[in-house]
Amino acid sequence: MAASSRRNFLQQISAAALITAATPAALSWALPPSGRPLVLQAQSVPLPGEDGMLLRSFRFVDLETPVEYFNTWLTPVPHFFVRNHMHEPIEFDAHQWRLSIAGEVEKPLTLSLSDLSKFETHSVVNTLECAGNGRGLYRPQVPGIQWGKGAVSTARFSGVRLRDVLQRAGVRPSGKHVMFRGLDEVPGKVPPFIRSIPVEKALDSDTLVATHMNGLPLTKHHGFPARALVPGWIGAASCKWLTEVKVLESEFVGNFMSPAYRFPNHPVQPGEAVKPEDTHVLTALNVKSVISGPADGSTVKADKLTVQGAAWAGEADIVKVEISIDGGSSWNPAKLGHEQEHYAWRLWSYDWKPPQRGDYSIMSRATDTQGRVQPATGEWNPSGYLNNAIDQVKIHVA
Repeated sequence: MAASSRRNFLQQISAAALITAATPAALSWALPPSGRPLVLQAQSVPLPGEDGMLLRSFRFVDLETPVEYFNTWLTPVPHFFVRNHMHEPIEFDAHQWRLSIAGEVEKPLTLSLSDLSKFETHSVVNTLECAGNGRGLYRPQVPGIQWGKGAVSTARFSGVRLRDVLQRAGVRPSGKHVMFRGLDEVPGKVPPFIRSIPVEKALDSDTLVATHMNGLPLTKHHGFPARALVPGWIGAASCKWLTEVKVLESEFVGNFMSPAYRFPNHPVQPGEAVKPEDTHVLTALNVKSVISGPADGSTVKADKLTVQGAAWAGEADIVKVEISIDGGSSWNPAKLGHEQEHYAWRLWSYDWKPPQRGDYSIMSRATDTQGRVQPATGEWNPSGYLNNAIDQVKIHVA
């Protein structure tokens, strides 16, 4: 869809619901009872930098979640990190939005939100993490958004199974990859944000065309009116403002498949050049844990305190989190939270009484069902992806 048509995407929506730079609202839709019109409503979303969110980029709006917000299993939507590669679409009309299904299919489809509402709904609790989360912690530094530890959040996503939509269209045997395209406003000559996933992942029962987060319609920041949700994989796979799904004979060829979002096949030294043929496409997330409290650099009393945080592992499950107070010489098991679902992080806690006053370094590491253990250091790479180094905070006990 051309940029001009995107700008004209909303013609008849009320001025009160229009997104402007001065109004921190996002449009959303609600599925109506049969025969009744769609309802447009505005949801409050903080302006960049408000409500404690960390502004990493104003140009395209990139907001990081402070780690102290990792204290609920489901992240409240206003605290859910935001990653945009381009400008968010300017205007929306829930009545006019359409999703096209084309390519290597027997029967191309064009679906409205009303059409989607006729499919069976499905929900998935998923921890969504930007591939560049932790990029700002690599040394030497690499270009890109300098995320700290908070380009990750967890929500219950609801919508329809992409499998059901593709089955209605009839995927041909020649269909090997499924491409997603959104309604991002592409600046200048920048290539559009398009990615594809293998058809096997597209047909997984938990891969969604998602329309809701935590029981509410998506906000604009998070992909209203619909986004792809590819659980357990890097956030870039879950295309926002979804408008086109196309079944391809092979992996999509484009800037955001190569050279972007690729990882070296072998360890490289900082500054070492990597040829595209020596890389692979990023898919599932690594095993990882983050300490949400006490805060790094804080001073705490010598009484008993609780170390807490979250741990996740993409398509695997967390089996244990361990805490070290002595620089990694010894490790003690943390208690895992009772809330648990595949693809979702586990909250954890560890009660500790400091033996004496002084400076301490607290470390956390996670282990998953695939036997992966969080490494002491992240594997440096030219794009700063998948930093899953053992987390560490330094505190002073007074």
